[in-house]
Amino acid sequence: MSETPALPESAQRVADLLAGIGHDRPVVMLPATGKTSAEAAAGLGCSVAEIAKSIIFRRVKDDAPVLVIASGINRVDEAKVAARVGALGKADARFVREKTGYAIGGVCPVGHAVKPVMLLDADLFQYQSLWAAAGHPHAVFNLTPQQLQAMTGAEVADVAQDRAPA
Repeated sequence: MSETPALPESAQRVADLLAGIGHDRPVVMLPATGKTSAEAAAGLGCSVAEIAKSIIFRRVKDDAPVLVIASGINRVDEAKVAARVGALGKADARFVREKTGYAIGGVCPVGHAVKPVMLLDADLFQYQSLWAAAGHPHAVFNLTPQQLQAMTGAEVADVAQDRAPA
């Protein structure tokens, strides 16, 4: 993992946005893709749970983007999300890029083309440090759960599928 002066355009846009809101941690480039939570965690040396993954859905009634920011270890329970925001549909790659301005695998929690309806996984608040996508599949930035909530204004909710007992 290294800081590079020449970030890809979408990651530079996020770096500028973060600097503009006073976030003091840099956008860093992973040597390999961070497209999945496991890949990002491996590149960062953190647990998969500390990856704040961005999942985009399409709300059926108005075609609005719905962004769920979840712990990398959790599967999002679509029924729980739908109960809060309305019926959901799938968001294809074109929809994701059009509504967020980012490609799948690099969707940042902030700086979207269209302001999404947002939910923040309550499970993220058990960690002191999180990593989120920074506009590109290789770009990430570090923040706390409290900073993530302040940046996004997202409602904190239980969005995780229930796990089977071990």
